[in-house]
Amino acid sequence: MGCSTPDAAREGAYDVDEPIIHLSERSLSALDACVHCGLCQQACPTYSILGLEADSPRGRIHLIRGAQEGSVGLSAAFLEHMDLCLACRACETACPSNVRYGGVIEEVRSQVSEKRQRSWLARTARNWAFRRLLADHRRLRRLTGLLRFAQRTGADRLGARLLPQRLAGMQPALPALPARSGRETIAPVVPAQGEKRCRVGFFLGCVMDTFYAGSNAASVRVLAANGCEVVTPAAQECCGAVMIHGGDLKQTLAQARRNIAAFEAAGVDYVIINAAGCGTTLKDYGHLLAGDPAWAERAQAFTARVRDLTEFLVQIGPVAPTHAVAETVAYHDPCHLAHGQGIRSQPRQLLQSIPGLKLVDLPESDWCCGAAGIYNIEHFDLSMQVLDRKMENIGRTGVRTIVTANPPCLLQLRLGAHRHGVELQVVHLVDLLDRAYGGDRSEGGA
Repeated sequence: MGCSTPDAAREGAYDVDEPIIHLSERSLSALDACVHCGLCQQACPTYSILGLEADSPRGRIHLIRGAQEGSVGLSAAFLEHMDLCLACRACETACPSNVRYGGVIEEVRSQVSEKRQRSWLARTARNWAFRRLLADHRRLRRLTGLLRFAQRTGADRLGARLLPQRLAGMQPALPALPARSGRETIAPVVPAQGEKRCRVGFFLGCVMDTFYAGSNAASVRVLAANGCEVVTPAAQECCGAVMIHGGDLKQTLAQARRNIAAFEAAGVDYVIINAAGCGTTLKDYGHLLAGDPAWAERAQAFTARVRDLTEFLVQIGPVAPTHAVAETVAYHDPCHLAHGQGIRSQPRQLLQSIPGLKLVDLPESDWCCGAAGIYNIEHFDLSMQVLDRKMENIGRTGVRTIVTANPPCLLQLRLGAHRHGVELQVVHLVDLLDRAYGGDRSEGGA
């Protein structure tokens, strides 16, 4: 099917009088760079499953161009094709013209989100999730406490029978939740071990801070073992990734300003993050706030200091770990680490430095697992089809431990193991590093 006649054209998306979106210069430049070669299609999970031109990056770019020029309207078909994009950015890796599609789809979603008609219940749920739950770590911690209580009493299994399918289906993905969050266990300042090499700020995140507090504590220990004084500012908040993926740009900008101020006050050389999706958003603050005279320069300075944990350790030269970890593992590339930030070799280099660890290749290691923030809740069935391909590839390796570096991936792969009935340990890369450095495994050992 040619890109000039995407399916949405036959579904009432055309014949309108004025543009429904007004793109920034960066997004317009991205559209202009597209030569419609179609190499992105084979990298696109939704196109591989649905086989529709309008559900490929090239087809969506065609629709977005029409929406910018006024030939495509805000129809249900247009919205669906935009919503079904995983925003995995695999198309960016495949694109010979270096089209930065991820920024375009986020901008489009933000603009159409303000125009689309939603029920009162849907509006209330989104506002509560984006602006009251994720934007407030205290509320998120209380919710996590309730989930932990449900796990310990078995109420989670009863609750799963009462929830809608797309929420109940996610219940097996939850790990055993910690009693305390990283905010409660990690000291505000952790001194460097040995000679101090630099002073870094650690970004807690929201899901990482509550669901994977142990991995956050491990991250701080690993940084300290590598000669870093680690500061964890109390004033930091959610990065805003889930908000911008869901079309709430205003809330993301509010989060960005607060985070920039928090880490400025900490006086750190670098800002370190162990969650791929958060890192991509933090690194984009400079662009997101480029039009704000009061924050543009500060945002650029902040962005220049952001590093993924694996990226940073390789940059400074990691201290050689001395404790053996006798496991055979495969590494799953989080989309926003491999495609969004171009970080591929660093995680593997660190894993290969661990004594006793055997790293085997995972076929299509950078193929999306289907988590994509909250995509697996909003589009559960399609997400599970994407996940099935990932699980088939994991099955070919024969490993019983899969390593990754993003909380949605950790949750999704746990769910995949449950659905496919396989014994599979899903771990954050930093937990293996922590073991290799002889980290304190007690809660809050940082």
